[in-house]
Amino acid sequence: MAKTIKQISLFSENKPGRLAKVVDVFGKENINIRAFTIAESGDFGIIRIVVDCPDKAYNVLKREGFTVSETDVIGIEINDEPGSMKEVAELFAEGSINIDYAYAFVGRNQKAVLIVRVADLENALAFLQNKGIPLLEINDLL
Repeated sequence: MAKTIKQISLFSENKPGRLAKVVDVFGKENINIRAFTIAESGDFGIIRIVVDCPDKAYNVLKREGFTVSETDVIGIEINDEPGSMKEVAELFAEGSINIDYAYAFVGRNQKAVLIVRVADLENALAFLQNKGIPLLEINDLL
């Protein structure tokens, strides 16, 4: 398989202290968060996290009683300048790639990182590689 990033998704009650518990567990286990996003849906939410050691994070969260899953997502490095996201969005349209969700952050060296979950991972990876798009792995984010 082409380059992907393992993302941890955590289903959690939407109440004060839940994120603090997650990051406390990570701190005690020396797990470093590279990116995260929270989406709420009433009384519950989904915390999506990219960490330096996803297998360890998954196991630690399971051990602590959290409801978690692992998902392969695509990491794309883009220029950190106006218009770069437009180019990526047009590329996804050209390839008929449906985006389930995405989040981004500013990386290093004048670059931004876009994390994308797509409906058809294999076809999206093949298309993006064919177009020469730089795909990232977790080590690229460290």
